[in-house]
Amino acid sequence: QLQLVESGGASVQAGGSLRLSCAAAGFTFSGYLVGWFRQAPGKEREGVASIDADGMTFYADSVSGRFTVSQDNAKTTLYLQMNNLKPEDTAMYYCAALESARVPGPWATLDLGLFNLGHWGQGTQVTVSS
Repeated sequence: QLQLVESGGASVQAGGSLRLSCAAAGFTFSGYLVGWFRQAPGKEREGVASIDADGMTFYADSVSGRFTVSQDNAKTTLYLQMNNLKPEDTAMYYCAALESARVPGPWATLDLGLFNLGHWGQGTQVTVSS
């Protein structure tokens, strides 16, 4: 059974940092595009960052320069380093994994519709206070 389990969410003040982790069980990220999404109350889920099987990274404009996505050498844990956090970063953060064969190109690397064909974790809450 394929599972993703997120951890690391917390409440922090604006300007602070957090590192989220996503552990894979039952598979590795080899051959997958893996990414982070977030959903704030009353808003749609949106893509934050992703990393493909070759290690290329992709970021939403709203987090570029503040967030860094990475994975461990064993390709079993995905990370999201979040620096200079802002109140608007408050959301439930989810990791997701999508088979690389389903990705039509780099323009789709944060596409929620495509990732809905993959695997998801249960989420971890990040709250940023001003």
